[in-house]
Amino acid sequence: MKRRRLFQYIGWGSVGLMVSARGQVLAASSPPIAENNLGLKTFNFQVPTIDAEGQLKASQWHQAKFFSEPLGTQTSLDMVMIAPGRFKMGATRSEVGAQGQEISQRSIAVQPFFLSKYPVTQAQWAAVSKLPKVKRDLEFDPSYFSGANHPVESISWLDAVEFCDRLSKQTGRKYQLPSEAQWEYACRAGTQTAFNTGETITSNLANYVGTYTYKAETKGSYRQSTMPVGSFSPNAFGLYDMHGNVWEWCSDSHAGNSQIRAIRGGSWLDKPANMRSASRSGYAATSLNRIIGFRVSCT
Repeated sequence: MKRRRLFQYIGWGSVGLMVSARGQVLAASSPPIAENNLGLKTFNFQVPTIDAEGQLKASQWHQAKFFSEPLGTQTSLDMVMIAPGRFKMGATRSEVGAQGQEISQRSIAVQPFFLSKYPVTQAQWAAVSKLPKVKRDLEFDPSYFSGANHPVESISWLDAVEFCDRLSKQTGRKYQLPSEAQWEYACRAGTQTAFNTGETITSNLANYVGTYTYKAETKGSYRQSTMPVGSFSPNAFGLYDMHGNVWEWCSDSHAGNSQIRAIRGGSWLDKPANMRSASRSGYAATSLNRIIGFRVSCT
């Protein structure tokens, strides 16, 4: 057993339950990257929407733009363009499972940015961990679960920031963790329902404890581990795994405490209510956990 695994959280606990005042939510205001400098490509994808019983209501085709950031010779990082917009951040009082400050909805304007298509994978982490150190050392293979295409986990918020710093220094672009506002805007992808899949979610659409239900859907699978990124359908922005698989570190402090950092999205070890678009939690910036990973933004 790796030494880091001894410090990991096991079982249910505060990760899905910590709720308090919303931290900084303003999106980054840096000018967007000029499209013509990135060689943007497009990809097409289908997005399903389900009803409260988990039945398919519609399946629509969408298109998104992205650029690929090379990470050595073996892997790359796909960054999806997110258009600017305004959305209502948080949950309504009628939303099942809504807690605390999630209910304080407010209108937020988000500037254009790029967000990684998937949570950062173990292969991507390994490539960046070989780059020159900026502030702290990074373990080459920190994850509890194995798989090059599985999301990296068991990394602290400080480790995720170091990943961004190394990538920024290598590429000359500004990589960072998304703010909570950026994250929720990207997760919702224009939806106002509890999930970007519609009124509920099923284990055919995300990796979580599917033996629990959110509304009237049939119980599903509990896989008891992370899954390879991209195993499920994307949202309307072309982003995968915004619900479940691993919680994702955000740049914001949680509860006004800089030692506690916001995490969003729920994980393979969570009930569906913890995976809602508005669901919020926090975790110590120095701690690691087999249910927490991250994705990166670029402005």
